[in-house]
Amino acid sequence: MKAVIQKVNQANVRVDGEIKGQMEHGLVVLLGVTHDDDESDCEYVADKCVNLRIFEDDMGKMNLSLKDVQGSILSISQFTLYGDTRKGRRPNFMKAAKPEPAEKLYEMFNSLVESKGIPVETGEFGAMMDVSLTNQGPVTLIIDSDGRK
Repeated sequence: MKAVIQKVNQANVRVDGEIKGQMEHGLVVLLGVTHDDDESDCEYVADKCVNLRIFEDDMGKMNLSLKDVQGSILSISQFTLYGDTRKGRRPNFMKAAKPEPAEKLYEMFNSLVESKGIPVETGEFGAMMDVSLTNQGPVTLIIDSDGRK
């Protein structure tokens, strides 16, 4: 499982011009699922998103977590994180999980984050979405559950 996380001042996601999810102060999480991901991958990525110390303390140091600053998450499913661009000019998405298992794990990730006390807003799984955000810092990190064991 891969997540691209961005620390933001505000963000929203639209589907067909209608806002489906919006938040202030927290993280936008673009979440990609591959074939062999399972619940343990969800738990790992959810824990990292909630507890990474990437928010500034009173001294201006990145020392506080999303939980510490009472932030929220805008979670967006993003199969293109598993796009392979090494050959040719068109990405190969064979490493991305099929929609049904991917959606199940995406929903599980969102539930795990909420169970840790973090509000979660979402887009619409599988839909064409327009995501707007103001990246703070900018701080953008990649979390990859592969190889963590």
